[in-house]
Amino acid sequence: MFATLLKKINDARLLPKISDTERHALEAGSVWVDGEFFSGNPDFSAMMAADYPSLPAEEQAFLDGPVEELLHRVDAWQLHETRRVPEEIWSFLREQGFFGLIIPKAYGGSGFSVLGRSAVMMKTSGLGPVGTLIVIPNTLGAAELLIAYGTEAQKNHYLPGLARGEYVPCFGLTEPTAGSDAASIRAEGVVFAGADGEPQIRLNFAKRYITLAPVANLVSLAFNLHDPDNLLGKGEHPGISVILLEKGMKGLTLGDHHLPISAFDNGPIIGTDVVAPASAIIGGPDNAGQGWRMLMEQLSGGRAVSLPASGVASAKLSAAATGPYSMVREQFGIPVGRMEGVEARVARLSALAYTMESARVYVCAGVDAGHHPPVISAILKQQTTEIGQQLAIDGMDVMAGAGVMQGPNNILGGAYTGAPVSITVEGANILTRTLIIFGQGAVRCHPYALKTLNAIEADDVSAFRSAIVGWLGHSTANFFRGLVRGLTRGRTVKSPVAGETAQYFRKLGWAASRFAFLTDLAMFLIGGKLKQRGKLSGRFADALSWMLFGLTTLRRFEAEGARKEDLPIVHWALHYSLHQVQQAFEGIYANFDVPVLGWLMRYPGRFWLRINPLSTGPSDRMDRAAAAAIQTPGEQYERVALAGLGRPRADEPGMGRLLHAWKCVSEAQEPTFKVRKALHKRRIEAAGLVEALEPAVEAGIITADEAEQVRAAEAARAEAIQVDVFPAEDYYRDTQGGEETQAPMPRAANE
Repeated sequence: MFATLLKKINDARLLPKISDTERHALEAGSVWVDGEFFSGNPDFSAMMAADYPSLPAEEQAFLDGPVEELLHRVDAWQLHETRRVPEEIWSFLREQGFFGLIIPKAYGGSGFSVLGRSAVMMKTSGLGPVGTLIVIPNTLGAAELLIAYGTEAQKNHYLPGLARGEYVPCFGLTEPTAGSDAASIRAEGVVFAGADGEPQIRLNFAKRYITLAPVANLVSLAFNLHDPDNLLGKGEHPGISVILLEKGMKGLTLGDHHLPISAFDNGPIIGTDVVAPASAIIGGPDNAGQGWRMLMEQLSGGRAVSLPASGVASAKLSAAATGPYSMVREQFGIPVGRMEGVEARVARLSALAYTMESARVYVCAGVDAGHHPPVISAILKQQTTEIGQQLAIDGMDVMAGAGVMQGPNNILGGAYTGAPVSITVEGANILTRTLIIFGQGAVRCHPYALKTLNAIEADDVSAFRSAIVGWLGHSTANFFRGLVRGLTRGRTVKSPVAGETAQYFRKLGWAASRFAFLTDLAMFLIGGKLKQRGKLSGRFADALSWMLFGLTTLRRFEAEGARKEDLPIVHWALHYSLHQVQQAFEGIYANFDVPVLGWLMRYPGRFWLRINPLSTGPSDRMDRAAAAAIQTPGEQYERVALAGLGRPRADEPGMGRLLHAWKCVSEAQEPTFKVRKALHKRRIEAAGLVEALEPAVEAGIITADEAEQVRAAEAARAEAIQVDVFPAEDYYRDTQGGEETQAPMPRAANE
C-alpha cells in the first residue's frame, strides 16, 4: 500500500521539488522550543529549565564602563546633523575593543557571549552611525564567517586586525535584483588560471544597501562562482561563494553613500573585472560553492542578535521615557498619565517592554547554549522590530508635540525614524512573517514533515511508511488532545508552576494543541500551495510568535524570583499574548479555503472560538497597575524600563532632564498635594501652584523647605516639557553637498 502511494505521489509530482538553496535553509541550524509547539504537547518543565542568565562579570563591567562612557561622549544630535563619526570616537572604539566583541581572545578579541553582544548593541542602538559601527563588525560578515569557516591562515591574518579596528568590514549581499530573494544574486566570479598557474577569480558585481561600505576597507562578497575549466575541482558551476576583497584592489569601487532614513554609513559596492586569488574564498577553494550554506547557518542564530537588540531598545526606551513623561506633563490639573486613554498606552509600553526583553534574553541564552534556531531567530527579528516601532509610536502619541519636534531634547524621534530600517534589513519582515517563520517552521520543526519529504525524494518506502504512520498518529493525538483541552479550557495541561501564573501554561498548552492540529490540516489539505498563501501562513506565524512570547514572559517572571509587584505586568502581557494567538486562530478559521471543512471552520468553528476564547485581551482595569510600574520611580521602573539603556546625567538633554524632573516632581508630591488641596478648599487664594507657595507657608500648610522643594520641582517640570528652538541661521540650510547652490531665498518680511 505504501509503495503504491509513494509511487503515485512521485508520478503525480504532488510535492514541489526542494531546491538546493531551500534545502540549505531547511537544514540550517537546529530545532529548539519551536519544535515543542509544533508537537502540540509542549514540555513546559523542560522549556522553563532553559537558561535565563545574567551577564558574566567581565561583560557587565564592559557595559558599565566603556559602553556607559561612550554614551556620554557621543553627541547624538551632532551625529544626526553632520552624519560624520568624529575621529576621537573612532579612536575610542578601537582602544576599548568595540570592534572585536565577537572575536575569540586568542585572536585579540573579547570573545563575548551572544547575550553580551546583544546587550552592547541594545545599549548603543540610539547612537546612530556609532551604533552601526559596533553592530556590523560583530554580526554577519567577515569576522563571524572567518571564525566559523576560515582557514587558519585567514584567521591569523584578518581576525587580529578586525579586533583592533584596522580592518573595517562590510558584507556585500544585496543587489538591485536580489533583495529578500538573496539566492538569485547576479554577482559573478569566473575562475581562470593566473600567470603563475594558480587559480584566480575575475569578479563583476553591483551591490547596494551595503552598511559600512563607504568607510569599509574589507569586503566579504557573496557571488555566483563559475569554473568553466573545473580548476577548483567543484564542477563548472560551484554556486554561491563568499570571498574577501580589500579596498584598493583594481576595479573595486567603494566610498559613495546611500542616505538611509536614519542616516548611517551605507552605500553601493561596484566591481569591474576585480581579480582575486581563489585562496581568498572564505575557507579557501574547498569552500567554493558553500556560500549559501554558510549564510543560512550563521543567520540561523545571528538574526537573534543585532536587530532584536535595536527593537527591544526601542521598546524599552519608549517605556523608559513615556512613563515618566506621563507623570511630569500635566493637563486639566492632573498628570496626563492618569487619563485612561494615555494610561492604556503606558500599560502596553510597560508590559510589552517586559515581554520583549524576556524574549531577547531567553533566545540569546539559547544560542549561547548551542542552539541555532532559525525559526525562533526569525520570530525575534520580525516581531521585536515591529513591536519596537509600534511602541515608539505609542510613546510619541503620549508626548504629542514633544515627540515630533526634532532637536537634542527629542527622545523618541531617532527610534521612530530608524524603525523602518530594522524592519527592512536581514530579510524584510513581510517575507519573514509570511514565508520563513511558518513556511520553514512547518517543515523543519514538525516531527514528521521533513522525514516524509526526505523519504519521498529518496523513494524510500520503509522510511515513507514510518513517517506517514507517525504523522497520522501525531495528528490524531492532537485532534483529541485539542478537543479535551478546549472543553476543559486547558485544565488537563500540566503546569510546571503553581500560583497565579499556572493558568497561562494551561492556556499555552491548549493553544499549542490547536496550533499543531491546524498545521497538519494546512499541510494535508493545502500542501505545497502554502508557499503562495502568505496571508494564511502569516497568521500561523503570529500564533507561534505569541506563544513563544507568552513562554518567555513566564520564564523571566520565574527567573527573577516571581516578584509579586511584577504580576500586574505579567497578567497584562499574557492576556495580550493569548489574545494575539486567539486572533490568529480566528483568521485561520475564516480563511481556510477548502471544500466542506472550510465552511465548518468559518461558521461553527469560529463561533466556538469566540464563545470559548483563549483570551479577550487585557481588561481596562488591568491598565492602571501595569502602567504604574513605569510611572513611579524605583527599582521596578529601573528593571522593567531603564535597565540596559544607560543612565543619563541630570544635565544632559532629553532623557537626562526628563528623569531629573520626574525625580523632583515625585519627591515633591506630598507638599504639592497639600498646596493644591488648600487651593481647592479655598484656604488660600492664588493664580497657580507656584504663586500659592508663599501663602501656603504663611498659613502653615507647608514649610519653607517644602515650598522650595515644590518650586524646584515645578521649574524642572517646566524645563522638561520644553522643546528645542533654533534661530534662522541654524534652521535653514542653503547649501547642498557642502557648497552653496544659489543665493539664499528671502524667507519672510520679518527676516
